[in-house]
Amino acid sequence: MPLPYDLCARLQNAFRARHRFVAVDHSTQNLGILSILFRAGFLSNITRGTISAPSPSDFERVGEAQRRIWAELKYRDDRPVLSHMSLISMPSRRVFMDLGEIRRICSGRRAQTIKPLGMGEIAVVRTKKKEHEWLEAKEALLLGIPGEVVCRAR
Repeated sequence: MPLPYDLCARLQNAFRARHRFVAVDHSTQNLGILSILFRAGFLSNITRGTISAPSPSDFERVGEAQRRIWAELKYRDDRPVLSHMSLISMPSRRVFMDLGEIRRICSGRRAQTIKPLGMGEIAVVRTKKKEHEWLEAKEALLLGIPGEVVCRAR
């Protein structure tokens, strides 16, 4: 399973290089994080495709190794909407938070060693529930589901 730092690095590099699209490996983790970024308004579109192009019809015909998720990056006034994406929970130091701690970082206070979320910033939470495996921190708070805080984006 690819680690989330690979997705964070690919997205940041693509925005800094002013690419229109970025292709990442097809996995439920990448799809979950990208869908959260899409709902938050950091991406214009998400589609499935192959190594060469975003094409949902070709996606079904190729093998698992050639499947990719294509994300269309969003720019406003020729500036990237996503300016920074960083990893919070790392393989060497996992960061699990209960609802009180998630509430603290969402309301502008520090929790554990994590700085509070700023204006327009989101945090991605991975939960143990399969129907809500990947959530934005505020969604996890509304649903009452604690979990591992994976990354943040602004």
